[in-house]
Amino acid sequence: MYIAGGFTSVYLYKIGYSLSFVILCWACLYLFKALMTFSSAFLIANVGPKHGTLVSNLLCIPAMLAIGLVPNIGFIGVVIWGIFIGISGAIYQLCYHVDFSKIKNTEHAGKEIAFMNIFEKITMGVSPVIGGLIALWFSPQVVMLLAALLFVAAALPLFGTSEPVRTKQKLSFIDFPWRAVISSIMAQSGVGFDAAVTSVVWVLFVAVAILPNSGNSIYVYLGILSSVSIIIAILASYAYGKLIDRNRGQYLLKFSVIGNSLVHISRAFTLTIQSVVGVNITNEIATTGQSMAFMRGMFDTADLSGHRIVYLCLSDIVSNIGASLACFIASYSVMCLGDINGFRVVFIMAAIAVLMVNMAHFNLYRK
Repeated sequence: MYIAGGFTSVYLYKIGYSLSFVILCWACLYLFKALMTFSSAFLIANVGPKHGTLVSNLLCIPAMLAIGLVPNIGFIGVVIWGIFIGISGAIYQLCYHVDFSKIKNTEHAGKEIAFMNIFEKITMGVSPVIGGLIALWFSPQVVMLLAALLFVAAALPLFGTSEPVRTKQKLSFIDFPWRAVISSIMAQSGVGFDAAVTSVVWVLFVAVAILPNSGNSIYVYLGILSSVSIIIAILASYAYGKLIDRNRGQYLLKFSVIGNSLVHISRAFTLTIQSVVGVNITNEIATTGQSMAFMRGMFDTADLSGHRIVYLCLSDIVSNIGASLACFIASYSVMCLGDINGFRVVFIMAAIAVLMVNMAHFNLYRK
């Protein structure tokens, strides 16, 4: 996923689509994912998260092939990519959360989240460099093809164990404990807004404002820039896991959100490669703390709610709506104010929006 995912926006921009159009595509994609998440919940309730992940991986194959063929088949390739990657992403995200929330050990869930995060950060660090080099030596289309093949292989280890949740469940929204969980669900809008600005808007800003004349080398540069903070991310994940298991997750969440807000503000004033490196490193420190502490609280709430799949489904829907809103605002800002100034406005707005994450009142952190 990370081999190709980091380059899709820049790839579409480089083959001729405008910045506002590329960001608008992401806005529509996130909105589509929000709609598909509801259907995904019923799929997972019926077949379980492991089989759901298999479906998600298989759906990614035509998505990767379609985006690679956009120079040949035009906009229809973007549409096919959006449909398949939207359905796949909705299923995958919910499966991921349902699976981990069920199998965690409550006594040392912080350590388990840390290990999960460390493995993910290593993958995030290595994959963009590999993808960037392949794009430089061969073409971005080859990267998409490789990603499609890897999605097949990635599904195979899932079937060494049984489904972690009961299958053929009937989902119920009638007796759902809204009052107990609504704050954490609404806080997901800030999580989604933050994630979209970091993964879509920031990458395009670096490509346009910092590396405007890089040719195909831009894929390597972006890969390296996203990988320089890998050691920091691993150390932070380990330290934060210990803090969470020592009942310090509430403070970690609060201060990480504030730090993340400051990172977004600093993005608006980034002008050099060196400052991009600094922003990426500080972003990893803040975002890792925020995501790990929030995820631990979210998993505990999923347990207490008695409606694990419904709660996580609603959380993912709100997160995707927040991401969609960020991209709609970014697309409009770029269209009205120009590329650089439009991006800067979005970064300032993200600094405000991410503070909504602290709206979450997790029962775990009241103990």
